[in-house]
Amino acid sequence: MTRRTDTQPDLTHPHVGAPFFSTWRVGTPERQRQTVDAIARTWTRRPWPAPGLLGYHVYTGHDGSTLLHHSQWRSEQDYGAFVKTHRQERVDEIDTLVPGIERVRLDRYRRYRSGGRDDRPARVPGCVVIVDIEFEGPDPDRQRAWVDAVFEALESEPNPRHGGISAHFHVGTDGTRVLNYAEWESAQAHIDALAAPGHGVGSATAQWQRVQTWPGLKSSTVSRYDHALGLVPD
Repeated sequence: MTRRTDTQPDLTHPHVGAPFFSTWRVGTPERQRQTVDAIARTWTRRPWPAPGLLGYHVYTGHDGSTLLHHSQWRSEQDYGAFVKTHRQERVDEIDTLVPGIERVRLDRYRRYRSGGRDDRPARVPGCVVIVDIEFEGPDPDRQRAWVDAVFEALESEPNPRHGGISAHFHVGTDGTRVLNYAEWESAQAHIDALAAPGHGVGSATAQWQRVQTWPGLKSSTVSRYDHALGLVPD
């Protein structure tokens, strides 16, 4: 069966071979809550759909309009089998309960590098920050080189920001995107970090300047979310 959990996902789970992230736009905070409830109802009334799905988590955006979905699959083949047999019935029921959901995008990733505080396994994140990077055209080597440059900037940071717990960098399978799933103690800690001198959460160093002006860097967006729903096999 399907069990609801408040435990947030382990982004370093060794059996996750295909982490997916998608965004829905629902319009208002009330519809965010209604959609989360509809997802929970739809899934918990059914058996767990596939052994290759290790967990499914939903987050409410601080913009009051969006939902982030994170599903942890063993492989893309497992996801493909789910789409053929179980996905549509769930989509139909959720759309009946909450009409007018806009499904913005689904992106497929592989986790590349993670880092953070030594005590991060004992910390419960109060806020999840998603940094979405897009490059001009596919280039897997550029994706990884940029992430490596971020770690170099973090390691040389003269004024580390307080409140950050961990950062998990994922590279898109299409070669154009990088997603950082960052865990913070609270939204205010992240807001304070952004307000400190420098650009973003980094100081005005040459290493951060290199990250921010990387050749081919097309766009960068930052969004804050709260974990609202976890679904796992019982």
